[in-house]
Amino acid sequence: MKAIAINGSPRKDGNTRLLLETALEPLAQAGWDTEIVQLGGRPVQGCRACFKCWEKQDKRCVFGDKDVFNEVFAKALEADALLLGSPTYFADVSGDMKSFIERAGFVAMANGCLLAGKIGAAVVAVRRGGAVHVFDSINHLFFISQMVVPGSTYWNLAHGLEPGQAAKDDEGLRNMRHLGQAIAWLGAAMKNSAAPYPVLRHGESA
Repeated sequence: MKAIAINGSPRKDGNTRLLLETALEPLAQAGWDTEIVQLGGRPVQGCRACFKCWEKQDKRCVFGDKDVFNEVFAKALEADALLLGSPTYFADVSGDMKSFIERAGFVAMANGCLLAGKIGAAVVAVRRGGAVHVFDSINHLFFISQMVVPGSTYWNLAHGLEPGQAAKDDEGLRNMRHLGQAIAWLGAAMKNSAAPYPVLRHGESA
């Protein structure tokens, strides 16, 4: 199985990446293929509401070749589990992560709910406050997209400002490791299930 972690922080080697790496460790130990994809700090624009993804239905954004969206989204589609990591900027996700959420959710929905049935986990780095709003913002994408969200021992966040400071948050790191274990367990359970995931596509009746 494969887990993709998308780093929404423009600090490539900052606290967000540290937390994503910690969450991926149990998955790698369980035999999963893991990868961190850098999103933050690379060109990615917000959704233009042009609805071309609904017309073309080619699993791509029509503007995605002008930035990194299609590249990163293709990685997300390969994954069984998708971890989205963001720092806390004014009590919300980074601008790059917000742009990705807008477009990923819309392109996925336009193409028959491409993210449905995947495991989704939010990971948040924060200096002091506002992290729960970041956590919620990411989870909104997961729930709207019919993804499966595992719980852990606390909100998936850790504290730190300067790069590497989150390594001193023992409780935060413990939660990240437990999150990775929970994803591994859930992935195995879903893989061994005989029942298909009940995807409800746009416009269909339940």
